[in-house]
Amino acid sequence: MRRLSTKVLALGAVILLCLSFVQGVACADEKVLLMATTTSTDDTGLLDYLAPLFKEDTGITLQWTATGTGKALKLGENCDVDVLLVHDPDSEKKFVEAGYGVDRTQVMYNDFIIIGPADDPAGIKGLTSTEAFKKIAEKKAIFVSRADESGTHMKEKFVWQQAGLDVPDKEEWYVQTGQGMLITINVAAEKKGYTLTDRGTYIKYEANYEGKPPLVILSEGDPYLLNQYSVIAVNPERCPKAKYDLAKKFIEWMASPRAQQAIEDFRLMGKQLFFPNADVASQSK
Repeated sequence: MRRLSTKVLALGAVILLCLSFVQGVACADEKVLLMATTTSTDDTGLLDYLAPLFKEDTGITLQWTATGTGKALKLGENCDVDVLLVHDPDSEKKFVEAGYGVDRTQVMYNDFIIIGPADDPAGIKGLTSTEAFKKIAEKKAIFVSRADESGTHMKEKFVWQQAGLDVPDKEEWYVQTGQGMLITINVAAEKKGYTLTDRGTYIKYEANYEGKPPLVILSEGDPYLLNQYSVIAVNPERCPKAKYDLAKKFIEWMASPRAQQAIEDFRLMGKQLFFPNADVASQSK
């Protein structure tokens, strides 16, 4: 039997080692940026759409973990990621002020809406969000909350506060999933209940039912239901291993005309899910 040389065996070992780096682990020469983000940017397919464009322009592979904004910020605090794409401005500002993040830059927005059964048992259609929440509480209609400290959950708690009510988390009609937005919408549909969602995820849900979903939009348009998304680099002074150079390139790219146009063009069923706004307001650092 012919023996393989030591060099050939070594080369084979290197090749096998590189091939074994799958599902988020790359060979040493590949530039990989780790991001924590919200479920809405993942569920809608936006990141699957943007990531190849980002790699094409920069050579950087974007990998992400989708979770609620609260958990995403915690991943940043723990130095587990390099950059964040999140949507709770108050929590983001506290994160930056505490020294965990830098270069916070807004990049896009949509809005929050209240959805529920078409027959609308609580009678909230056309009401403002605060009036709708009051009506839901009065009727003890099923309301499904993410209850996960996500940006959406924080906005929901804000609406209860604006309505002059405590979060009804001890009530039987208030269902808490602790899950992402799409799962929460599906739970609400199963229970014929109401929920607060970002419009982008609702459009994805709507597309899943070819435009005829069990839950429909019943309350929308309140100015304070703006849903702003921003990117934040993890502070390299707090997290020396964070790839700040790659995070900075991602932030700059997301605010660039190329990415902003891509966000503008991203649609499902002809409907726009996110609206670019990196250039329309002063940036908070």
